[in-house]
Amino acid sequence: MEKVRIDKWLWAARFFKTRSIAKQAIEGGKVHAEGQRVKASKEITTGTLLTIRQGWDEKVVEVLVLSDQRRGADIAQTLYRETEDSIAKREQFAADRKASNANISHERPNKKQRRQIHRFLRESQD
Repeated sequence: MEKVRIDKWLWAARFFKTRSIAKQAIEGGKVHAEGQRVKASKEITTGTLLTIRQGWDEKVVEVLVLSDQRRGADIAQTLYRETEDSIAKREQFAADRKASNANISHERPNKKQRRQIHRFLRESQD
């Protein structure tokens, strides 16, 4: 196998649950090959660098093996290799998100806090 459609490969490598979801991600600009936006019908070869955005994470992977059949997760992980730079960036962003969410309270203010907020807003308007 020399070439495979990018949507089939992403599905086989288990980046997306279905080919239609992979196609939507490609059309939405979430997948780039060699730094360029691609279409779902783009044929990739081994050695191609793919940038894949999923949620908060962005992965840069190198295609090692081509496959158009979806297999188990352990086999799917052998189809690609994530770059060291990509792993470091993802871990850094995850740590930053965790640190920024640590100080945020998701509770509603109580009566005393609401009074303080209203008092502050009135003073700032004057």
